[in-house]
Amino acid sequence: MEGEEYESLPSGAALGTHMVAGAVAGIMEHTVMYPVDSVKTRMQSLQPDPKAQYRSVYGALKKMVQTEGFWRPLRGVNVTMLGAGPAHAMYFACYEKMKKSLSDIFQLGGNSHLANGIAGSVATLLHDAVMNPAEAVVKQRLQMFNSPYTSVLGCVRTVRRTEGFGAFYRSYTTQLTMNVPFQAIHFITYEFLQEHLNPQRQYNPRSHIVAGAVAGAVAAAATTPLDVCKTLLNTQENVALSSLNIRGQLSGMANAFSSVYQLGGLPGFFRGVQARVIYQMPSTAISWSVYEFFKYFLSKRVLEKKA
Repeated sequence: MEGEEYESLPSGAALGTHMVAGAVAGIMEHTVMYPVDSVKTRMQSLQPDPKAQYRSVYGALKKMVQTEGFWRPLRGVNVTMLGAGPAHAMYFACYEKMKKSLSDIFQLGGNSHLANGIAGSVATLLHDAVMNPAEAVVKQRLQMFNSPYTSVLGCVRTVRRTEGFGAFYRSYTTQLTMNVPFQAIHFITYEFLQEHLNPQRQYNPRSHIVAGAVAGAVAAAATTPLDVCKTLLNTQENVALSSLNIRGQLSGMANAFSSVYQLGGLPGFFRGVQARVIYQMPSTAISWSVYEFFKYFLSKRVLEKKA
């Protein structure tokens, strides 16, 4: 299949193609990299338990398995998988549609980096609306050391009963504050690298993997301070909040920034940066390579049937 055919999918099939490819990519990305994500959450703890202080991602994984059981790094993966499918389906479908429409406005017949950034930002609004309760609240509470929650359903019930339904979206605006710049940087970097590594825009697994990994690493490193604040808001880390004499629930990005600075100074904003970059590089590489493969495979079938 020619690269031109690959990029110019039939309009009637394109939405379904992007949604299916995006759903599979999202589930694969989050499932494969979930243990590293569990480590990242713990390494971002501002007042970690002495038994949960780690020097490296590998050391943390090894210690978690040895002291808490083989399956401990995977606790909460089921709720993440449940949200990842529909969230990434909407995410990629919205991105592809907006990217094409805006590129025609900003740079007819070409690739506009501004269009890529805007499309990625808007797609994030849909993605986070679905993923925020599952990933940002339930998942991270299950991942924390000595978490009082042993199951997804138990966590959902307890949070709803003690903190109200609003707790599931308490960090939504914070999530967007982090993810909008993350995704803008991510998509702009990916499309920029594709222009150089794969100018014909054909199905090229190597270019998708390399561009995805680099884009994820750059975006992850740049937005780590926002991710640390988001983690504090999601987990409501009791020891950390108590040390600042904060009663009740911490809310708002401004309060989170202030709390992180008081607890860890400037270095506190980069807690877990190693784990975050190590997580995002293969994560985005998996996501883009799986997405582009299924986009190629499904669109090829559509073109063959049409022929």
